[in-house]
Amino acid sequence: MKRFPGDIPAGVIPACILPFHDDLSLDLKSFAKHLQHTAAVPGLTAITINAHSTEVGSCTLDEQRQVMDAAAEAVGDKIALVHGIYAEGSLEAARIAKQATQGGAAALLVFPPGPFTMGQNPEMVLAHFKRIADASDLPIIAFQYPLAGGQGYPRETLNRLLDEVPTVRAIKDWCNAVPQHERQIVELQSRSRKVNVLSTHSAWLFSSLVLGCNGLLSGSGSVIADLQSELFSAVQANDLAKARAVNDRIRPLSQVFYSNPFVDMHNRMKEALVLLGRIPRAVVRPPLVKIQPAEIERIRQALVEAKLLPAGKAKAA
Repeated sequence: MKRFPGDIPAGVIPACILPFHDDLSLDLKSFAKHLQHTAAVPGLTAITINAHSTEVGSCTLDEQRQVMDAAAEAVGDKIALVHGIYAEGSLEAARIAKQATQGGAAALLVFPPGPFTMGQNPEMVLAHFKRIADASDLPIIAFQYPLAGGQGYPRETLNRLLDEVPTVRAIKDWCNAVPQHERQIVELQSRSRKVNVLSTHSAWLFSSLVLGCNGLLSGSGSVIADLQSELFSAVQANDLAKARAVNDRIRPLSQVFYSNPFVDMHNRMKEALVLLGRIPRAVVRPPLVKIQPAEIERIRQALVEAKLLPAGKAKAA
């Protein structure tokens, strides 16, 4: 299985969607094709599975194992796999971490536990991550949520976490506050033990990358991994003219994917993949529901604006 150089997650990392059959069971055959199509994009360093984009909150532990096994078989010898750790409690998180490690994951993306919405302190955060680190020696990507919701890690807590849990080697930054985002990029990426900032500010990705992120981890990469790779490469080369041109193609899709209600973002990405002919159906698991035809038409128009779909030639969603 592929690993990150030096076990430090970096670069362009799409988070792939998970297709379902009409009866809501896993469509692993379509999933494998989706992974293979994504993995073939030049410039990627990894693919993320069992995260928001794969509707992990609606998947059982056994289904997560099936997703990991399917991904390892389809692309595990070609590209590193990041496995999400999404659990309300630390014991379950550790079980998922152990299962992911045994399945061949290259890194763990640790979501903040739901109870943190009711309040957290540094000891809770450290206990959660240490439990996961005890179950796996894989590098950890800490998912940094906005502070306002209670699940984001304050500056002092984040620094203690990085000091006391050495396998935390990156954050997936969704703080959604530009000054905090910039400070985290500067401070974390200059630590003696390097910690990368992977942007997931996909609604304003160009602006985020220009601040100096060493990578990105994005659900919209399930649709536009090629454009995200081109954008990252252009910013890294300081070719801002090219980066702006690529961003002009990304913008219409970002605007439609991340419109309200925000929870439908990956639902919309599935519809885009159907329109592009990459998956057979855009089935989502409840409580998500299929979006309406008018919104699907807006997605089609955005794909046309992004020059990914010829006008009038979309496959019916």
